[in-house]
Amino acid sequence: MIQIPNSKQYDLEERCLEFAKRANKYVNELPKTIPNIENRRQLVKAGGSVGAKYIEANESLSKKDFKMRIKISKKEAKESRYWLKLTEPFKEKQKEKEALIQEATELMKIFGSILEKSK
Repeated sequence: MIQIPNSKQYDLEERCLEFAKRANKYVNELPKTIPNIENRRQLVKAGGSVGAKYIEANESLSKKDFKMRIKISKKEAKESRYWLKLTEPFKEKQKEKEALIQEATELMKIFGSILEKSK
């Protein structure tokens, strides 16, 4: 989590980027089983999409467009969590898997809160 100096706010774009980077590193360290190969491909797509859609939301032209892209970011975070749960890491990577699932859950909650506040 990145904290802005002298502020309690977090840079959500940076946080999403860090999540995607951690997910990419995690999938590169998975055992090369057929299920992991397929699940990691999906995780890389969904994990990177969380932040990409959030960036698009910040550049949206209307409130409706903003809300739609935030909903997609939330959906991609939820999907990332799903693919993470399906992966089968080496024993020593189990804690990283759990930490990534927690981060995906927190991102879902953040995007849900943004949606509630944008009504």
